[in-house]
Amino acid sequence: MENKKLSVEAIENGTVIDHIPAGLGLTILRQFKLLHYGNAVTVGFNLPSQSQGCKDIIKIKDVMFNEHDANQLALFSPNAVVNQIENFRVVKKMRLTLPESISAVFCCPNTNCASHSEPVTSQFHVQQQNGLVKLKCYYCEKTFARESVAEA
Repeated sequence: MENKKLSVEAIENGTVIDHIPAGLGLTILRQFKLLHYGNAVTVGFNLPSQSQGCKDIIKIKDVMFNEHDANQLALFSPNAVVNQIENFRVVKKMRLTLPESISAVFCCPNTNCASHSEPVTSQFHVQQQNGLVKLKCYYCEKTFARESVAEA
């Protein structure tokens, strides 16, 4: 009989973000402020994956993502799966789709943008061009590559 052991401890209730490309788990944790919930967070890096070779995984105890929150993760990890866990069982599996807009996650890289000097929440329209994700600022209307916005 083969002994199977979880690399990352199971959670009773909460959200599991699975199939994150290896190396992006920390970026997602930071960009989406997943530690700010104040709940226990478990992260696994470079775990074995049959479909990807290696993957990262994030588990957040007692926090449930709705589809809007989950789809924002598609900006970094379009093939990730967000699982809602209740009583140690997956009760809902969400495949991600790119959202039409995203707010309060990124800062506009344009230092002359009103979002830097006014008390407003950042907001971007999400566009996909030639397979690349671009974000257009709601305030200054400039378009940026996802990587530029994530680093700002």
